[in-house]
Amino acid sequence: MTTAQATVAGGCFWCVEAAFERVRGVESVTSGYCGGHADDPTYEEVCAGTTGHAEAVQITYDPEKISYEDLLEVFFTIHDPTTEDRQGPDVGSQYRSGVYYHDDEQRQIVEDYIDHLEETGEYSGIVTEVAPLETFYVAEDKHQDYFEKHPNQPYCQMQIPPKLEKMEAKHADKLADS
Repeated sequence: MTTAQATVAGGCFWCVEAAFERVRGVESVTSGYCGGHADDPTYEEVCAGTTGHAEAVQITYDPEKISYEDLLEVFFTIHDPTTEDRQGPDVGSQYRSGVYYHDDEQRQIVEDYIDHLEETGEYSGIVTEVAPLETFYVAEDKHQDYFEKHPNQPYCQMQIPPKLEKMEAKHADKLADS
């Protein structure tokens, strides 16, 4: 099996990871940091806003089961791409909306997709950062599969189920069989 990767940032990585772990064709989702200027940042440094990184996830997927564009459709459903440096209660550049492309084909697909969203009026004023992926730093182990490990954590209970419900309502055809 040949896999591909996609890297996106849409607020808290726990939330984004929890959604993509339910998508058909997704082999793994890794929480981490990208888009910044410091080497090997920690969670505390990223949250302090001093490194320029976004909380992001790197998705490894089977392109024969799910397309990059399908992943983008899910991504733009589970967060607000029109709010700069904020998702829900999380504020700061580390919570920005971003798509970090791995090659020119991904760049073209995401640029075309954002144009489509604007043209159709689905969103107006998209502020999603579109940039090449330079380095992806894997977050600390305690942040991996966070919702799966801590489903009753209060923040998770408030933030993640509404995203999952929205995704399930709009993209049931893209979900993995339970």
